[in-house]
Amino acid sequence: MAVGVGDPAPAFSLEGVHEGERRTYALADHAGRTIVLVLYPGDDSPVCTRQLTSYTDDLAQFDHVGAQILAVSPQGLDSHEKFASAQGLGFPLLADTDKVLFEAYGSLGPIGFPRRSIFVIDGDGVIRYAHRALAGLGFKRSAELVAAVRDLEAGS
Repeated sequence: MAVGVGDPAPAFSLEGVHEGERRTYALADHAGRTIVLVLYPGDDSPVCTRQLTSYTDDLAQFDHVGAQILAVSPQGLDSHEKFASAQGLGFPLLADTDKVLFEAYGSLGPIGFPRRSIFVIDGDGVIRYAHRALAGLGFKRSAELVAAVRDLEAGS
């Protein structure tokens, strides 16, 4: 059964890259802070590029509400590093090469293809917003995600 709003967020620890630095990123490292977990199918695809560059363009809005974006796809660190550098992405890209995180969050399609998904996880590690796309042709805009984080602050 897929996790949803009100469920504890499945823990993870994945290698990632941000601003050329490689390190391990774990959900537990962000206790007390809201996480916007962005699961995307692949580096350099047109929709994924538009999605992640739009979040980078709006990074100040996420920072203003105290949210950390972590983006995850099945590609390895070399691909992530090239993609992040070429696009000027402002947040870590994590490598889920075995699709363990995608599976834990119920974001694998019927034939194992990663589904574009977004989860807002509060500082206590509880999922407060969840969206899994049926088709990967669009994505949730920053304004909706920032509003979801603001709703947490307001206790909604």
